[in-house]
Amino acid sequence: MTSLDISGQGLKLDTQADVAHLLSQLAALPDLEHINLSGNTFGVAACQALGAALADKRRCAFLIPLPVEVLDLSDNAFGPAGANPLVPFLTQTRSLKELRLNNNGLGISGGTTIAKALIDQANAYSSDSPSPLRVFVAGRNRLENGSMPLLSQAFAAHAHLEHIQMPQNGIRPEGIATLVTSLTSSATLRVLDLQDNTFTKVGAKALANALAAWPRLEVLHLGDCLVGTKGTKLVMRALVKANVHLRKLHLGFNEMNGEAASEVAKYVTALGEKLELLELNGNVFDGEGEEAEEVKEALAKWGKDEGVLDELDEMEEPDSEAEEEEDESEAEEQQGEEEEELLEKMEKMGI
Repeated sequence: MTSLDISGQGLKLDTQADVAHLLSQLAALPDLEHINLSGNTFGVAACQALGAALADKRRCAFLIPLPVEVLDLSDNAFGPAGANPLVPFLTQTRSLKELRLNNNGLGISGGTTIAKALIDQANAYSSDSPSPLRVFVAGRNRLENGSMPLLSQAFAAHAHLEHIQMPQNGIRPEGIATLVTSLTSSATLRVLDLQDNTFTKVGAKALANALAAWPRLEVLHLGDCLVGTKGTKLVMRALVKANVHLRKLHLGFNEMNGEAASEVAKYVTALGEKLELLELNGNVFDGEGEEAEEVKEALAKWGKDEGVLDELDEMEEPDSEAEEEEDESEAEEQQGEEEEELLEKMEKMGI
């Protein structure tokens, strides 16, 4: 295979002059089949020059005929403005299966730009020719709640998603609820990673309601999501009710106490046959106490070795203040729900 490979050299190539040596090499390779430029930094002028040089490479497998199935632009700090050049491609592609935009600094603006393009793309498909999009990754982008309405609309439109990974985006409970509800259109979902966003009971309740829609779910990552004791219990009971056999369950650093750990043990006892990884470290119960033993016994029932459960070596001491705050939060939530129900009744009565 005729190829050109400068991957991993850490070159900083900004201008046409900076890539002159590459242009010469490309000119000498009329039958180029493969090129790898990863692990380097390119400026606009350098990219324009390389693009022109590649235009006549008719045998390059990764350029012709451009049926792009995977687009991975992760770890490029192009920010919200960088989302705009993606719009023509995203709205017109008919082959894209995986979109990976991890750590790009998109923000709310960039997130909504991507979402609108994905909605337009989905609208171009017919019922007998559904969207091929299966994977969406956009972690560490500060998407926050502001991106969730349009991103959720996009997810609902692409109804065969299998892998959603959106950790560390500053998404709050209401945004989480909107997001997970939209994903109920994808019965094919296998991986849901929302690590290091904020659930509380509001997000956990929405997730619990959605779980029945994902019979094939294998990986659920809720680490450092402030799911809390009550939220964890809701999710565990919903997993059992929906008969979801997970391979990996991440629940570390969620301020859940021993009651929640016991509920995890009940889930493992009922449906833990396929479990390969269970993370509970950093929560508020004794790592060598009764509840931890319940979890270990549940794993042992399925013949799981000690490596399935992570080390419980960073456990928190019980904090009565934190429990009071969770109770207060729940009371406020219940009051809000009651007020909404009252308003709905008043509207129906014409008041």
